[in-house]
Amino acid sequence: MRAKYTRRTNLRFMLWVYFALAGGFCPVTGRVRKRTPYGVHSRKGASSIARNSFIQISKLHDVRGRIDYICSHARQENLYATYQTADMEFWKNLAKENQQEFIKSGTEGKCIEARELIIALPENHTKYNPQQVLETFTEAFKNRYYIECVSALHHNKRKTNYHIHLIFSERQLLPEPENKIASRNMFYDEQGKHVRTKKEILDTEGKVRESCKIIPKGSVYESRMFTNKNQYFKSDEFLAEEKKNFTELINQYIDNPKERLQVFDRNSVYLPTKKIGKHNPKAAEIEKDNQTRQEWNYVVDEALIAGVDEKEIRKVKKQEITTQVSKSIADNGRKPGLFHIFVEQATKHLKTVIEKWRLPPKPVLKVDMIEFRKMQDTKEKLEKQIAVIRNLEQYEIPNLREKLEEVKGLFRRKERKSLESRIANAQERLSSMKTYLNTIVNNGGYKSVQGFMRVYKKAEGEVLAYQKAMEQYRTRGGQKPPEEESIREQLRRLAEEAKRNEISRKITVKKEKGAR
Repeated sequence: MRAKYTRRTNLRFMLWVYFALAGGFCPVTGRVRKRTPYGVHSRKGASSIARNSFIQISKLHDVRGRIDYICSHARQENLYATYQTADMEFWKNLAKENQQEFIKSGTEGKCIEARELIIALPENHTKYNPQQVLETFTEAFKNRYYIECVSALHHNKRKTNYHIHLIFSERQLLPEPENKIASRNMFYDEQGKHVRTKKEILDTEGKVRESCKIIPKGSVYESRMFTNKNQYFKSDEFLAEEKKNFTELINQYIDNPKERLQVFDRNSVYLPTKKIGKHNPKAAEIEKDNQTRQEWNYVVDEALIAGVDEKEIRKVKKQEITTQVSKSIADNGRKPGLFHIFVEQATKHLKTVIEKWRLPPKPVLKVDMIEFRKMQDTKEKLEKQIAVIRNLEQYEIPNLREKLEEVKGLFRRKERKSLESRIANAQERLSSMKTYLNTIVNNGGYKSVQGFMRVYKKAEGEVLAYQKAMEQYRTRGGQKPPEEESIREQLRRLAEEAKRNEISRKITVKKEKGAR
């Protein structure tokens, strides 16, 4: 049953409103409150399971009829409050202008005169004055977009769903109407479309056809009272933002963090569960559906713990649930009873993914280790040759030149000639050694040092990637990862392993045949 409102209850609520707005001390509880429009206490004994907020949007093709429906005590059993920021004349003119613009555009389908948000509220909001609650939510929305609204606060028939209907205009009222004056007679056919000549609206007898009209020169042929529609209101971003805004507004008045609502992420790996209201005739069906969803969520947790990537889980969810449900609706219509079947199949598929993730395939070495060992030998020869060249360039030849500069005088010609000869021999050896770098790689089957080093680096990268993959494979397989080794020791160990396993694969990295 809905709470009974007494003067004492309303006084308590008004004290909350006043001191919450002031952001000060509350005499009811003796606590300091944050700045909030009204206070809401969390219920004792409420469930600690996190609940998702519910806010949905719909298009209205008859805004005046919808306003009458949600605000009528005769048509609503449990209507507690209504609130309007504009009179019915505003909504009448809005509907008229929307219909005119729709006809003018020539678009097929139905005209959208306004839009409606339905906002589910926690049951603890029933403790307070419904009018105050409704006005707070409506004014918060209006102040964000500066548009006119009509709202109503309801309970469903079984009083298990406390919610707000909030109808809003997509257009704003202009400060002054914009009138267009006809510069000549204007003619309109039965559909209200402008035609160029009078002949187009005459019948065979030369009379104006029924429902066609003529607007004389100097008369107003078009009048606008509203701005263009705000395209943001039909975007997904708008609804997502309002879900966030209204959820935050609801949660501001719930003291217990465990009872606060959250916005469900549709891209989440989880599936939301449904609330089961009191005396719901489909309670058993919903309970079964929720159990299936909870089992999926449990297996998702298991997959995340096992290290399965979230992208892989979302892929399974999309292929096995979202796509299958869409296909079923297209083929057989809406049959909610089939949903748990798709979820069960998806759960089994996800368990298979977990097992594959737990037992990853053994890495395969894509490089012939015998060939790679030859490349290592060639690399070592190059490094040794470079070391000798550096010694000649940086130490031996500079030292000989310094000695040559120190040897001066007529009686030391023989010594000078000896030093000059040694310098010439050293330079000749240096030139020969530089030339021999290409000979080393040529003997290995490569045309240049550059070509050899490109192939070597690619092969080395493949080997090190294989070694890293093997470490991960052993770790995930329950084996102790190997101790750190030097790169050279790692390569030698891998070569021996390849020989033991009689690997006879050809090197996949082709030798470059380019020039220097």
